[in-house]
Amino acid sequence: MQTRAAILWEPHTDWSVEDIELDPPKKGEILVKLAASGLCHSDEHMVTGDMVIDPAIAESFGLHQFPVIGGHEGAGVVVEVGPEVAGFEVGDHVVFSFIPSCGKCPSCSTGHQQLCDLGAFLLGGKQLTDFTSRHHSKDGKDLGTMVALGTFAPYTVVSQDSAIKIEKHIPLEKAALVGCGVTTGWGSATYAADVQSGETVAVIGIGGIGMSAVQGAAMAGARHVVAIDPVEWKREKALTLGATHTAASMEEAMPVLQEITYGAMADKAILCVGLAEGAHIAQMMALVKKAGRGVVTAVANMMANDVQLNLFEFAMQRKELVGCIFGNANPRYDIPRLLALYMDGKLKLDEMVTHTYTLDDINQGYQDMRDGKNIRGLITY
Repeated sequence: MQTRAAILWEPHTDWSVEDIELDPPKKGEILVKLAASGLCHSDEHMVTGDMVIDPAIAESFGLHQFPVIGGHEGAGVVVEVGPEVAGFEVGDHVVFSFIPSCGKCPSCSTGHQQLCDLGAFLLGGKQLTDFTSRHHSKDGKDLGTMVALGTFAPYTVVSQDSAIKIEKHIPLEKAALVGCGVTTGWGSATYAADVQSGETVAVIGIGGIGMSAVQGAAMAGARHVVAIDPVEWKREKALTLGATHTAASMEEAMPVLQEITYGAMADKAILCVGLAEGAHIAQMMALVKKAGRGVVTAVANMMANDVQLNLFEFAMQRKELVGCIFGNANPRYDIPRLLALYMDGKLKLDEMVTHTYTLDDINQGYQDMRDGKNIRGLITY
């Protein structure tokens, strides 16, 4: 079938919206008509080159990361089911999880779906089922898809391992958000940081992920949630979603935390900035109390190795520094759970969407993100 898609032909270029050819689903795959796609910062990392595999390394594994159809926060309706698909039928409503879950590998079988072995193939851009392409340019060139999804298109074919069936009364436009950003932020607070009732939490960077971490910390019972971001209107928005205090920078957050904790500092700090850098780690850990925990949720350049950290303080104050992917959540359990919280009015998703766009406006949507105008932009089809 013919459809349209936003393609990134190479890093440091704009998204190009073009007609493409889409093959029908093969074994273990479903064809989905999308209702919406979030404009997540991870796709921006493809543009900037921060999430790009070294071409020589990619070639050695037979991977060709570009050209790629972007997008990985999506929800829609199943319109065709391939052979040997279990658990899905035409008409089902689904949310895509950017982390697939096969249910069979050691990670999945021990309750760590966010570390599913299929994740090793996500940046290769091919179908997880057989490592070929279903998406092709109008001149016949194979197109990759962002983390094997490609939601910057009104139709896409994905593996059944990347889809979560949801109840049909849930608005698909908002459900798309839990495929990455909301679950990642919420889980960063509730799982990775393990926020407990009465604790003080600092959230650094309050875009889509950070604002969800604010909500997660508040829902977990944090006494104080300090939202840190240079953009004033985002700080004001955070106060409506669970933050109790705000600061424009980590430096400005220091006296705030000292005052509200009587010098003890934050029990937990969560790094959700647009691009993690080595210098951020020492700054974050300086906000954390003795035996407190710092969580690195933000994406860094794939080749970044240098980290600043006071090792004496780290050891002598018994602080913890932990990594986090997808909020350390389990997509098949947590995506339906978060959507139930949304339908009950406890998780705020409507308030997370700042602007909606058409697919043709995708470059404007990302410019708005760069300019600090969006918590989360949303493409609607």
